[in-house]
Amino acid sequence: MNLYKRSFLKLLDFSPEEIRYLVDLSAELKDKKKRGIPHDELRGKNVALIFEKTSTRTRCSFEVAASDLGMGSTYLDPSGSQIGKKESIKDTARVLGRMYDGIEYRGYGQKIVEQLAQYSGVPVWNGLTNEFHPTQMIADMLTIREKKGDFSGLRLVYMGDARYNMGNSLMVVCAKLGMHYVACTHKDYFPEAELVETCRKIAAETGGSVELCDDVAAGCKDADVIYTDVWVSMGEPDSVWEERIKKLSPYQVNAAAFSYAKPDAIFMHCLPAFHDLDTTIGKEIHEKFGLTEMEVTDEIFEGPMSVVFDEAENRMHSIKAVMYATLKEGA
Repeated sequence: MNLYKRSFLKLLDFSPEEIRYLVDLSAELKDKKKRGIPHDELRGKNVALIFEKTSTRTRCSFEVAASDLGMGSTYLDPSGSQIGKKESIKDTARVLGRMYDGIEYRGYGQKIVEQLAQYSGVPVWNGLTNEFHPTQMIADMLTIREKKGDFSGLRLVYMGDARYNMGNSLMVVCAKLGMHYVACTHKDYFPEAELVETCRKIAAETGGSVELCDDVAAGCKDADVIYTDVWVSMGEPDSVWEERIKKLSPYQVNAAAFSYAKPDAIFMHCLPAFHDLDTTIGKEIHEKFGLTEMEVTDEIFEGPMSVVFDEAENRMHSIKAVMYATLKEGA
């Protein structure tokens, strides 16, 4: 499997075999780290980490992964880069491509990360755009395989706003790997029809399926995995909160939803999660709307079915695999 010098922008660009390879490599590198086996095989290389949207897990994952691989990294936050402001994406790409061996981008439109890859001349990795979140998918599939043994044939139910990066990416990866994907949400929040059709064609070849459903009992029936995310994405205005809460409250992941799933079903969330009032935003939501929990109840988040912190750790191992595979010749 040769991914050397490839960019990692969306999983639609990768075959099922390539995705499985990245999950396998993630597991291998995780095992080496756990056993204290050095794997700093990319010494002398440097990567640029562009964060137009801030993050805890993604930033820490890239920085620790780069360090473990022997690489240097430069973090560029929203105030530390002129990308798209004083300097065009194309010019930024050509400058950074002369200085760095790889570039991570976390921000807004998919077109930005695509343009960085087009002009930089080095591998570019999508740390999150509005449309896709591919590094999260490798972490998620590693987590599912650790808990379930494999992912083929499993039923994964995504509850919440399924129109953006998480819903899109889960639908794509499930289709690629022969899983059964269910978007269980209000009809207004179903994913884009064109992407649904694309994923259904892929699933027809892999043995998977794609289902859109607005009934919780039907959607969660026999689920192996129930997944959710925050109802309002980063950068969206406060004005959308009321509408989302009204339409998505029936799709909260709670004990009732889990009662329809398989007894050994697991709960996943890419984090951060609003499951209590221990955050500033959580308190603001409580004051405005009276909610003590939002997309997931604390009972589920802290319950035995929750694998969210295994999932969070696996972000680092999977990101390390993506960088290693695309920067190490003959990896």
